[in-house]
Amino acid sequence: QVQLIESGGGLVQPGGSLRLSCRLSDRRFGLYHMSWFRQGPGKQRELAARITNGGRTNYADTVRGRFTISRDIAKNTVYLQMNNLKPEDTAVYYCNANSTIIDRQFWGQGTQVTVSS
Repeated sequence: QVQLIESGGGLVQPGGSLRLSCRLSDRRFGLYHMSWFRQGPGKQRELAARITNGGRTNYADTVRGRFTISRDIAKNTVYLQMNNLKPEDTAVYYCNANSTIIDRQFWGQGTQVTVSS
């Protein structure tokens, strides 16, 4: 069973930064599109950022220019660098791995990010 292990959430003041990490248990990291989703209080889960297995990135309009998704293939890990955080970024952030060879996707357990003064 594929597992995603997330870390890096926490409490930060507005304008601050956090970096989330997500390690994939499957060593065939290059077969997955990797994404970060988030779900704020009372809101639906939404895509924040995505990096394809080919390395292309895309971002939600609400985070573009502040968040950066990246990956380390050797470490089977995807990162989300979040800068200039705002209270509206408060959410549980979920890592997602979407297989390119079978019709399956996998989710991490979620990590809480709270932006508050």
